[in-house]
Amino acid sequence: MIPSAFAYFAPTSVAEAISLLEQYGDEAKILAGGHSLIPAMKLRLAAPSVLIDITKIAELRGVVINGSINIGALTTWHTIEYHDGLKGVCGVLPEAVAQIGDIQVRNRGTLGGALAHADPSADATAVVLALDAQIRTHGPGGERTIAASDFFTDMLSTALEPNELITAVICNKLGAGEGAAYAKFPHPASRYAIVGAAAYVKLSGGKVSACRVAITGAGPVPTRQAETEQALLNSDGSDEAVAKATEESGTTMDVLGDIHASEDYRRAMVKVYTKRALTTALARARG
Repeated sequence: MIPSAFAYFAPTSVAEAISLLEQYGDEAKILAGGHSLIPAMKLRLAAPSVLIDITKIAELRGVVINGSINIGALTTWHTIEYHDGLKGVCGVLPEAVAQIGDIQVRNRGTLGGALAHADPSADATAVVLALDAQIRTHGPGGERTIAASDFFTDMLSTALEPNELITAVICNKLGAGEGAAYAKFPHPASRYAIVGAAAYVKLSGGKVSACRVAITGAGPVPTRQAETEQALLNSDGSDEAVAKATEESGTTMDVLGDIHASEDYRRAMVKVYTKRALTTALARARG
């Protein structure tokens, strides 16, 4: 199918992109990797009169690792998947990215584009929640930083203002005693998550001193599992402790049912994949 007519701009700087967003407002859409927007336009589910292609903004690409991890919004899944430095300091990122779509999708899709689109079955949304990442944005008033826990507001909705761009995602490196993992039940065709679970744990003195668990695919928004996190805190992280904590997974979140999986089945799978992610994260934390 053919999308409706639109004006096309390809800015080469963040400032130019923000200026175009201010000028055209709600008429405009940002194009990054395009794997979500272009199909929607072809189906006439989206019909922007202005398309702002930001792929020429070089400053939004790349991974910088120093005191923390800074990933540019236009960094592709392929770059993250095969970045040697990331594997050593936050291996859950390339691990999760390797499970996205197929190689064509990973060659074009971008981290910032996926977070801005906020698909309820996306993989990276749960991972940034589990890592307690910070999402840096830029708008007419300058830069601001939004905690991942405050970023996803509803299905396909975020805390981004209409004239803002995501410029980077920042998260901490994982050190001794810390571990993270992502476990996913993928749709066999699309590879979207029917249920995906991301987990982070920190061990101190043989006890779990920090824990974050986030679920994607099951509900309208990626969701932290506060009950599971609290249940595992201060435990020894044993199999028994994990089993007890995962009994709480999915109990208070909104869960969707569809032709791929019923609500009851998804609730059951939330527990299964939370347990898998936590078990792997704890093993990694123990070294």
